[in-house]
Amino acid sequence: MAEQPPAQEITDAEALRAFAHPMRQKIERCLRRAPANSAALARELGESTGLISYHLRQLAEHGFVEEVPELAKGRERWWRVVPGDRRFPPYSRQTPEMREALTEMHRNGLAELVDAARRFEEARDTLGPWADAALFSRATLRVDPARLRAFFEEYIALLHRYSAPEPENAPEARNVLVRLLGIPDAD
Repeated sequence: MAEQPPAQEITDAEALRAFAHPMRQKIERCLRRAPANSAALARELGESTGLISYHLRQLAEHGFVEEVPELAKGRERWWRVVPGDRRFPPYSRQTPEMREALTEMHRNGLAELVDAARRFEEARDTLGPWADAALFSRATLRVDPARLRAFFEEYIALLHRYSAPEPENAPEARNVLVRLLGIPDAD
């Protein structure tokens, strides 16, 4: 079981914009798999090392990534994600700048999720036992805002309960994209 970090609400609009940037989201996703240097990230993302280094410094400035000095060789810098339970203020407390950044981040996240589902379907015949691992559920909850918040907190705790720390990962373990999307019915 992975230890659940304390919830950290990102209330600084500049930090939120830094985190929500599409390229920085891609970098952060890559670093969730394993630490990397800017050259490896640049190759994976099809960008220049200079651009990747710039975005890494921006993420580091706000505490989202950090250097891994034990992996450094000479001037080569390695980076990893700073673990955290990052949260965003509720809509009622967001500034227009925060709303703009979060709306863009949500749109990009949904597009990425659709693309990941497409890639999975295309590769399914080659995935062996993982071909059966796609989870799908649809449900409707009838709750008030307080019970919805409680549901969300239990969901976060469940994610941490099933996330094994790196050394405990079994050789057959792989990353599984898990997303929770709850939208109040506007009707």
